[in-house]
Amino acid sequence: MMPADFATVTADDLVTGEGVALDLPAATLGLRMASGLLDMVVTVVTFIGLYLLLLVAALPFADAALFAAALVLTMVLTFLALPSALETLTRGRSVGKLAFGLRTVRDDGGPISFHHALVRSMIGFVEIYAFTGAPAFFSILLSSRGKRLGDYAAGTYVVRDRVRLRLPAPPPMPPQLADWARRADLAALPTGTALAVRQFLGRLPTLDPVSRDRVARGLLADVIPHVAPAPPPGAPPELVLAAVVAERRERDLVRLGRAESLRERLTARDPGMLPR
Repeated sequence: MMPADFATVTADDLVTGEGVALDLPAATLGLRMASGLLDMVVTVVTFIGLYLLLLVAALPFADAALFAAALVLTMVLTFLALPSALETLTRGRSVGKLAFGLRTVRDDGGPISFHHALVRSMIGFVEIYAFTGAPAFFSILLSSRGKRLGDYAAGTYVVRDRVRLRLPAPPPMPPQLADWARRADLAALPTGTALAVRQFLGRLPTLDPVSRDRVARGLLADVIPHVAPAPPPGAPPELVLAAVVAERRERDLVRLGRAESLRERLTARDPGMLPR
């Protein structure tokens, strides 16, 4: 177990391979209300504009049924089609969310599809416009993830935009373990484990000796299954962790360098530079 003051990646901390955290905390009620009000203004203006446009197109026919059809079509376009298409194309962002740095994601942190956006729009019309937003307000207020009823139906929630993790500088290679690390077979560590090790090594000076040793041994137990052969007997756990992270980083840099070199050769304009 890790000490209470040691921050690591939890079940809600969805992290991409590039070290970018998908905004973990749900958007606050204040931000949701502000973005929602802006979306309502945009929606009302769009509704009036589209309806007037369709009325002008229907005026020469002077048909009451045509006017009613224009009203229905305007409502479908304004409250369902346009918001769903916009959120799908912008990966979960409406006008209000773009303005306040919010976006809608699936419950697992992935981007929403048109299906998710359409369900949210359909339920949103009822809870926001038909009932003046009261159901949405109380639902967001009571939900730990700030979900309105449409989010529950679609399996989504609203988060702040991505934030980049501020990781400490990578640790140097311990000289006494350099030979072992270079010869070892190091598999890629799980993202959560790799981040926890980096955070732990960056906070070594702030931890008391007892917590430092306990956390190091716990992390080492998670790392050992990905390393072969085992580190030399008696090697301090924190030095083994530093050696693994440093060697993995060195190998990744070499691999990325090779990939970049190959990409440059493949995209070179001179045919003589292409690999044979």
